[in-house]
Amino acid sequence: MDPESNPAPPSPRRSWSVVDLGAALAVVLAAGGVIWSPKLSTSIAKATGALTPVIVSVDVRGIPVAKPSALIDQAREEGKVAIVIRNQPHGTVAIKQVIPLPRLLSAVQPNGTVVTAVDPNQKYLASLDARFVLEGQGRKSGGGVVFGNQNLKIGTPVEIEGNNFRITGTVTDLDVRRN
Repeated sequence: MDPESNPAPPSPRRSWSVVDLGAALAVVLAAGGVIWSPKLSTSIAKATGALTPVIVSVDVRGIPVAKPSALIDQAREEGKVAIVIRNQPHGTVAIKQVIPLPRLLSAVQPNGTVVTAVDPNQKYLASLDARFVLEGQGRKSGGGVVFGNQNLKIGTPVEIEGNNFRITGTVTDLDVRRN
């Protein structure tokens, strides 16, 4: 046989298709998601001691509830609530206190003094006005408190959820405890 009549087969060269590139991108994104996942970073922060106890006060006002005192008692019995910050679930935090907040009416008297009294309509038009004092783990940052990988400041709207309720409130106080 003549070696010139049978040339050597060409060396196989692999070209990347769109599907190959898409699969490689998916693998890189999945690895990045595992590395930067909130649970993993929270676990690392706990292990390194970067997390400290954070006390968060959440005020809820004017939530229509048939029996506000029963809801407050139920929340106290459960002792914990799930918290959602900016539509991102944070997890479960402990309830330190639930403080009912009475609604007050003020009236200016003819002599110029101001008289304040508890709103008598609160008995008949039941609505929840309370302060939930919650305790979780977080860390102080330049822009507030990082709580559940979300930057939390006074005025931030949050949702708290128990077994029988889900209510929206506003953060009114933050206190980072030192270990």
